Amino acid sequence: MREPQPQPEPQLLPPPEPQLLPHPEPQLPPPPEPQLPPPPEPQPLPHPEPHPEQDPIVIDLSGADIHGEGARLRARGPAARVELPGGVRAWSVTSPDHLKRLLTDDRVSKDTRRHWAAFADGRIRPDWPLYIWVTTNSMATGYGREHARLRRLVAASFTARRTEALRPRIEAIAAGLLDDLAAAGAHGRPVDLRESFAYPVPLRVINELMGVPERLRPELRRTVDAMFDTTNSPAAAETNTAELRAVLGELVRAKRAAPADDLTSALIAARDEEGAGDGADDGAQGGGGGGEEGEGDSRRRRLSEAELVDTLLLMFGAGHEPTVNLLDNAAHALLTRPRQLALVRAGRATWHDVIEETLRAETPVANILMRYAVEDIRLDGGPVIGKGDAIIASYAAAGRHPALHGESADRFDVTRADKEHLAFGYGVHYCVGAPLARLEAAVALPMLFDRFPRLRLAVPAAELRPVSSFIANGHERLPVFTS
Repeated sequence: MREPQPQPEPQLLPPPEPQLLPHPEPQLPPPPEPQLPPPPEPQPLPHPEPHPEQDPIVIDLSGADIHGEGARLRARGPAARVELPGGVRAWSVTSPDHLKRLLTDDRVSKDTRRHWAAFADGRIRPDWPLYIWVTTNSMATGYGREHARLRRLVAASFTARRTEALRPRIEAIAAGLLDDLAAAGAHGRPVDLRESFAYPVPLRVINELMGVPERLRPELRRTVDAMFDTTNSPAAAETNTAELRAVLGELVRAKRAAPADDLTSALIAARDEEGAGDGADDGAQGGGGGGEEGEGDSRRRRLSEAELVDTLLLMFGAGHEPTVNLLDNAAHALLTRPRQLALVRAGRATWHDVIEETLRAETPVANILMRYAVEDIRLDGGPVIGKGDAIIASYAAAGRHPALHGESADRFDVTRADKEHLAFGYGVHYCVGAPLARLEAAVALPMLFDRFPRLRLAVPAAELRPVSSFIANGHERLPVFTS
């Protein structure tokens, strides 16, 4: 027998490397829901700022750079917070669209005593330099029916028919002044066009309309000029206000003693014949009450003595100062832009074009004080103007707004297709004397440039200085050579 062969030992595979099992993720309990505090009760924001981090723009009372200031105001949106003398705050509205809405909004008032919180709180005192601008008892500060009552008494004197009837007299006044200008400028002597022509044309017209006696005219002009000077100290402004009211009181006494066919006599008759004994007491504050009285009461109650005096102030001031600046600015614009004047002389633009473009680009009254929010008013794309806040209508800034006039808004261009402006206001407070101002300019400007075809500035334009006012927009002097 054969011996059995030994079998090879089986080759065992090495045991696999032990695979570590992953540790299961610890099963943590879900985090608890965060406990948020309850939302706070909404708080009213009566005075929110469009740019809370920005300080109010302090208005330059000297008016040294009205258009530069207007650009800074526009840069802050449709309404910017500004500061007036004494730290008084207001909103300057520069957007033409927003201005139109506010000027026709029943929630906006001109009644200082009823609707300006700072006045009601006693923060606005008689020694505030701008006090007279916000406290007159006339249609300028009337609200609702009260404004309509006061405006009705004056508007009849400035209808289109009555205004046009003044054309021959305006032509005669302008012709006489041009004769004087020619004599004063003879032999190459410079003359002040503002003082010798731009000022006396509308001043004589309004003096004659109001029947101001010759002896009162110099003092009335001086005190109204001082009222427009917004650089006056508080003491000087308060003294001037007293002197202005005194000369107006003397005018009333003179016309009561010798009434005539003039606006002052007509207003006195409205006061004396219809106002006495029907509730128009001499201590009436004016400008208020329209919202509470019935239509019958509004129609019966005519002028108080305070309303009479302040209506005369309004008529005299608004009846000449804007036109002085209109004539001044139009002449300056053409004398510093000979190509624009050439367009007019060639018939490619009209004097109407000159007048409207001047009203737009060099608005005669740059800023108008003051309106007030009767309740909170939210501006589209802008801030909330809080109830009781004061509002300045910044007409000069609005006239040059790029949103309305594009990139060329700062350029004077008589051929501009759209010359829209707010120089005479808008809505129920639109200036009743606007047709007269336009007529005076339409007569005086062509007569001036026809009479003196070589009219030119006597000093470099850079040397001309503005009037000391952030309200009025004109030149202190406008020296010219007439030949």
